[in-house]
Amino acid sequence: MEIVPLPDGTEHILSHRKSIESSDSLNVSEWKVTTSLCLGGQDIFATVRENSPIGEFIANLSINGDPGASSIRLCLTGENADWFYLEGRTIRLNSSFSRTLDREVLGSVLIATLTCYEDEITRSQYRVMVEILNENDNRPYFLEDTIQPRYISELLTVNSMVFTVKARDSDGDTITYMTDKSTDDASYFRIDLPNSGMVILDKPLDYETKTQLHVVIFAVEMTTKEKYSTTATVTVNVLDGDDQYPQFQPCAPVHENGDHNICTNPVYSVNITETDEDAVLYFSPGPIHAEDGDKDIMTPLVYTILSGDDNGRFTIDAKTGEISLRQRVENRLLTPSFRLRIMAAQVNDPKKYSVATALVHVVSENLFPPLFNKTVYKGFLIESSSPATLVTTYGNQVLVVQAVDRDFKDGINPKISYTMQPLTGSSKLYHITQDGIVIAKTDRLRAFDRHILEVIATDEESGEAAHASVDIEVLQRGLPVPRSPFGEERLFADMNAGMAGGIAALVLIVAVTALFICLWLAKRRRERRDPEDRGSVALGKHPNVEASSPISPRPVS
Repeated sequence: MEIVPLPDGTEHILSHRKSIESSDSLNVSEWKVTTSLCLGGQDIFATVRENSPIGEFIANLSINGDPGASSIRLCLTGENADWFYLEGRTIRLNSSFSRTLDREVLGSVLIATLTCYEDEITRSQYRVMVEILNENDNRPYFLEDTIQPRYISELLTVNSMVFTVKARDSDGDTITYMTDKSTDDASYFRIDLPNSGMVILDKPLDYETKTQLHVVIFAVEMTTKEKYSTTATVTVNVLDGDDQYPQFQPCAPVHENGDHNICTNPVYSVNITETDEDAVLYFSPGPIHAEDGDKDIMTPLVYTILSGDDNGRFTIDAKTGEISLRQRVENRLLTPSFRLRIMAAQVNDPKKYSVATALVHVVSENLFPPLFNKTVYKGFLIESSSPATLVTTYGNQVLVVQAVDRDFKDGINPKISYTMQPLTGSSKLYHITQDGIVIAKTDRLRAFDRHILEVIATDEESGEAAHASVDIEVLQRGLPVPRSPFGEERLFADMNAGMAGGIAALVLIVAVTALFICLWLAKRRRERRDPEDRGSVALGKHPNVEASSPISPRPVS
């Protein structure tokens, strides 16, 4: 047997059948030509969609023989051969539920080699190349390092790039980016170029208003019908920048917006006397102190007196803001007060400063502290649904808790302030005015409640204080307020109704009897009066008045 190439490029097998010897001794051979069953095929180029099921058709073979009915054998080899299996002359996909055909994992082309054996002899080989067609089976995803928290200075200018996000799609789809406009912080950011992922600052940052922002960004497929998308939330931490001026403390807010307060500087005040000299002044509110408005930076400050130091009479510590009186005031009538302008400026930037006012009042020396004329005041309330009622005392008079100051002729010190704190009960139930009148929230009180409160009268000039207690009792609706600590109403209030009525009837009988006796005695005295006394009364004389000289009767002519 011999393999002979033919002009068409195929191979044939020559089988020797018999040999004939001629008469002239020439040997002539007879041959039969037979075609190989492995021939007739060609390289296979096919396509298949990713995620196709098992048994999906790939291609048909064009070899001469039938693998199931002849002596030929077909074999697939190569890197991706396990993704195929042969079914007669057909190549099919060898996938499964646990092993899907994924273009993003395997790549775009599967390559294998088909070998045909005949009588266990390799007769032919063909290349198998299958392109995996892409399916939109992946959603876009953000690269983790592009959506990490950011730290941005509040001094970053508007229209500057804040950060850039990046998303990928394993299917290679085009992605566009956009921000979620419905979120609270959406107004701070925008994306001008949808395909870039570049986030732009659209609104000024302010550390004092908000220290942390959240921006929600969408990455969306724009070239697919599914329009798959993904979302990421990027946290932007705002760093404090040196953009605030110093503020004197305590800050008096004129506008509050969350953690950010717009406030005015306080006015500091202190009282001195003509005898004070070389002394540190303790102002109210105090001490004099300013802070950098940038709370996260807290730049050191320096203090100076801009005006009002009266030629060095007052000095200030540049680091602490402590003010001292160096020279005493000779005459408080000539200079009753001083007005100092205090400036606090940043050490590293003097242009950032703030100015406050400090008032120094020259007062007379305080000789007497304030005093209450009682240690305990008694107050009453009638049970009521009214939201507020004045507390009364005995005789249903308005209770006035007021201290006197012997430094004043009338005993009234206008600089005394009153505060109240509870010894029992709640501090939110009562309030005292600066005139010493106590107001109660009656609708929150019940009959038989009893509260003991401490009233403090403080002289704002000297700082001296007096203390007194107020004992407040809530009476039942309809009961009268006692007239005195030992009044009848107080006695009857502790009795039941029957006993009180009996005692009242007894008192009435005794009163009528006493009146009858008095009238009877008066009548007896009039009946016993002698005639001379009655005559004197008739003449207009008092019976105990004697004539200074005797009067002689005039003779009748």
